[in-house]
Amino acid sequence: MKNKETKTLTRSDLANAITEEFRVTKFNALEIVEDVLDEIAGALINGETVKISGFGTFTVRNKKERIGRNPKTLKEAVISSRKSLSFRASPVLKKIVNNHIEQ
Repeated sequence: MKNKETKTLTRSDLANAITEEFRVTKFNALEIVEDVLDEIAGALINGETVKISGFGTFTVRNKKERIGRNPKTLKEAVISSRKSLSFRASPVLKKIVNNHIEQ
């Protein structure tokens, strides 16, 4: 495996791609990115599943209260109930990613 620096895709990167593809201002592109992310977050907050065809599905899962253990002290502690965000990649995305891995 080759040692390669990892890059993080940011909101600004997405806005730059929109700017180049659709010839809109950077300001408008950033607004578009923010609006899309707000829409996704709002749907998840409302308990909806967000499915983006060819990309994947975001869901919110309810985790029940349970007993856990501090690995350092081995003392038991209650882990409170909470919500957890889950993402499942679509088969299309998995295929694209697997076909672009350097070996």
